[in-house]
Amino acid sequence: MPVLHISAKRFGDERGWFTETYSSRMLSKHGVTDVFVQDNHSLSRPLGTLRGLHFQTPPHGQVKLVRCLRGRVFDVAVDVRRGSPTYGRHVAAELSAENGEQLLIPIGFAHGFVTLEPDTEVAYKVSDFYAPECDGGIRWDDPALAIAWPLPATGPLLSPKDEKMPFLKDFDSPFAYDGRPLELTRI
Repeated sequence: MPVLHISAKRFGDERGWFTETYSSRMLSKHGVTDVFVQDNHSLSRPLGTLRGLHFQTPPHGQVKLVRCLRGRVFDVAVDVRRGSPTYGRHVAAELSAENGEQLLIPIGFAHGFVTLEPDTEVAYKVSDFYAPECDGGIRWDDPALAIAWPLPATGPLLSPKDEKMPFLKDFDSPFAYDGRPLELTRI
């Protein structure tokens, strides 16, 4: 399954707008049959808060459907599927409350974001419950990834966990390549 960049239609009038933020029928037309079992919501107060690059390993891998409820984020998905011709490459999109866009990130991709505004809120659905024994990640600043994070001059604000993630070269991926190279598909 590719990384999907979803632009939901908004129906507006003088009162504001309405949109469907999730439709299993729409996603199934694009090959997504995963059932989402948990919704997560984060608030990042400072500009430049960087969360990631995270994943859950099998047997509790997670498909994520990510959107920004307030503010803006630079959202990234990195291919970490062993044997993939696009291993270590990434795609990115700006998600904001204003644009209403979402990213669907399949299992086998590390995910992270940096806030582009203070007091940014992000919500995402996941296809499996949190399993601490399967929690993992890779370094956000790994030179092999060449991610051009749009950071403030002060640099990112990281959690202690994210400061200690391994580099890609030191990561033994448990994710299998499914035959589809990394691509960002807009729907």
